[in-house]
Amino acid sequence: DDFYIGKYEITQKEWKEVMENNPSHFKGDNLPVENVSWYDAVEFCNKKSFIDGLTPCYSGSGKNIICNFQANGYRLPTEVEWEYSAQGGNKSEGYKYSGNDNIDEVAWYDENSELKSHPVGHKQPNELGIYDMSGNLWEWSNDWYVSEFYSSGSLLNTPGHSSCSFRVHRGGGWNFHSTYCQVAFRGHGNPSHRNNYRGFRLVRIP
Repeated sequence: DDFYIGKYEITQKEWKEVMENNPSHFKGDNLPVENVSWYDAVEFCNKKSFIDGLTPCYSGSGKNIICNFQANGYRLPTEVEWEYSAQGGNKSEGYKYSGNDNIDEVAWYDENSELKSHPVGHKQPNELGIYDMSGNLWEWSNDWYVSEFYSSGSLLNTPGHSSCSFRVHRGGGWNFHSTYCQVAFRGHGNPSHRNNYRGFRLVRIP
């Protein structure tokens, strides 16, 4: 299925324009917004959709939030969409990290970040021209975390199971080892938790 994905992680400037606040620990308009829960990110998606005259994707509240994948508004990427994009899509060279096998070319992580986040787009992009999909901030995915994601033998879009407790996050962050920044690495977090190493980017359908 075709989709658009953000070239950059959502910045603090973009967040402030929609939400009129800035929860981030590290401050700067071009720094990616962090200290946002999964629920905060979903609220941003719906508000920005409304502002831009699009149909919001999310409805419901708490664990009962559902995503309408047919709506043309903004949402978080599914795990499959995120990984496809991080790998370089149909232009993929099969790199370990998003855009290069040399992590220092493409990612801010614990050995080069000076233990802080960095402005978006300052490292090399991947094959699709997308920045920071390895490192800088972990990125929330739309999906519930299901441990058998790979062993199930299918990489079809799976919105997930509401019986789960954690939402997926991908990509690694400024304070994490390079292992966590690999395209294939899967992380997960409590959707209510806010951390200074996790943000998000947007997806929408054409």
